[in-house]
Amino acid sequence: MHKKRVGINELHPLLIHFKFMNFLASSKMVLWPIFFFATFSLFGARIKDLTDVRGSRSNQLYGYGIVTGLSGQGDSRIEYTELGILNALESLGIRADKADKSRNIAAVMVTAEIGPFAKEGSKMDVTVSSIGNADALQGGILLQTPLYGADGKVYSVAQGAVSIGGLSAGGGGGANVQVNHPTVGIVTNGGLVEKEIDSQILNNGNEIELILRSPDSLTAVKIADAVNKYYPGTSLALDNGVVNIQVPIDFRGQTTNFLAAIGGIDVKPDVPARVIINERTGTIVATQSVRISPVAVSSSNITIFLNPTTGVSQPLPFSQGATTVMQGENADLVEEIGRFEALDELDPPGASTVNELASALNKLGLTTREMTSILQSIKNAGALQAELIIN
Repeated sequence: MHKKRVGINELHPLLIHFKFMNFLASSKMVLWPIFFFATFSLFGARIKDLTDVRGSRSNQLYGYGIVTGLSGQGDSRIEYTELGILNALESLGIRADKADKSRNIAAVMVTAEIGPFAKEGSKMDVTVSSIGNADALQGGILLQTPLYGADGKVYSVAQGAVSIGGLSAGGGGGANVQVNHPTVGIVTNGGLVEKEIDSQILNNGNEIELILRSPDSLTAVKIADAVNKYYPGTSLALDNGVVNIQVPIDFRGQTTNFLAAIGGIDVKPDVPARVIINERTGTIVATQSVRISPVAVSSSNITIFLNPTTGVSQPLPFSQGATTVMQGENADLVEEIGRFEALDELDPPGASTVNELASALNKLGLTTREMTSILQSIKNAGALQAELIIN
């Protein structure tokens, strides 16, 4: 029986649209809080952007290597560094009893992630990080390093010039300048795949399982319904995180084409109600599904003024003491009168709660720290129907 070849031309049209709006609150702090909220348009995201295929996964690799050519910025007399370079020299037929003290080499750990469909001879980036006391890996060359999987087998080898995103420089007086992390670098396309890892995405029943990246029961059901719309009776949501799909007869032997076809179908995911706060950057993000009951909020500001003072201490007459200048400091605390603001229009019928929440908090002129405290208090009061995450 001749099989019908189905290509990606039959994919569902795709439209992804994100709308972001931000509200900037006035504050006395140098770091002003920024309140973001996100809403999804009529169309959502592609299935392949929401899920992973079971059996199609990456694997982590690691290895121990030596970086050379560091111009005096490498490791000092560390035993495992010396043994590493001596073993490397011995493999080249060079016998040496001990390494020199030039500090031109460094012991490093090499890590990489091999993709599910990486083929023999393909290349990948590897990360190099110092495990000794090297000052920097700038200008270094990673010697050929075997990379092992969790099963202890070699799947790749790595070698090449190390590129770092920082620098370290110093003088003989002890002063030095450091930018980013000069002891961590990347060897671009430095890893060469020597052994492929089999990926089994089709089980014995000609079924494919999609694993949700953000498990949610409603999203899983929406994905199953969207697939059934184009391929009736093939998809079923097994639980919050897995959707089982039976490969249609027309796609038997064409699993890649089938994955491409269903991967382009649009699904509007159900976004959980969350408020995420990062006090370090002054950023607050809230999803559209956040709901808040009418509450009243009181906010006040405390300002502490530290004023340096200078005094003079005079010795007693005919004493052996000397006049001394004394430095001091006066501290004054000023607390503003608290404001009790009612946030009772946060949940009107048909309105977007997060919009009203952002507007109300910004009108109070609060800092990120104050917003964090208020949101925590609202959550403790049971008025915030959302997950509060503080980073």
